[in-house]
Amino acid sequence: MKNRNIDFSMVLALAVHDMKNSLGMLLNSLDELRAENEDKLNDSSRFNTLQYEAERIHNDLVQLLGIYRLGENNLSAHMEEHFVPDFLAEHLSRHTPLLEGLDIKCSIEADEINGFFDADLLTGALNNTINNAIRYTKTRIRLTANERDGFLVIGVEDDGEGYPENMQHTGTLNFKSLDFNTGSTSLGLFFVSAVADLHSEGERTGYIKLHNGGHLGGGVFEIWLP
Repeated sequence: MKNRNIDFSMVLALAVHDMKNSLGMLLNSLDELRAENEDKLNDSSRFNTLQYEAERIHNDLVQLLGIYRLGENNLSAHMEEHFVPDFLAEHLSRHTPLLEGLDIKCSIEADEINGFFDADLLTGALNNTINNAIRYTKTRIRLTANERDGFLVIGVEDDGEGYPENMQHTGTLNFKSLDFNTGSTSLGLFFVSAVADLHSEGERTGYIKLHNGGHLGGGVFEIWLP
């Protein structure tokens, strides 16, 4: 009998990678379709739902690949200097068509500061957070950035009902704390927390903070990077 000692986790990772690339192409096609038929599709709830869910699945796959690499000790942060307002504006632009279609107003209030971080990892983390805000907001989302206590703090706020008490958190999430017996595993938050933790300077490491209030009165997500 031939050797069938298959690395199943590697097979899954390769399959997830292929699905992620396919969904990326689908999302590009949806953006082009919206641009070509803006008058018809911007007010289409079915099209907006299709684009939102496709984006959410794409982000889930990005997170799964990141968590797989984390488990293989093959995920690290490549620090580069970025002008934070430009980074946020560029990042938000990819969400603009969907936000406009859903009639959600989004603003950026960022101090003119530079930050050292891995742009790809932070993009994946913010995609998760913005998609979550889109799901639970009523009409508005606000991106913020400032320096506090020697940390770069990037925030995503919404005017929804806010985080339930059991989700409000400061620090780093432990994988063992995830609950796979409920409908929400907080896997996305674990990924974002891991991204923050990969950013370090001396004795300090990044972390996340979830609370309610803020400028819009709903949920407030913050990622603190040293």
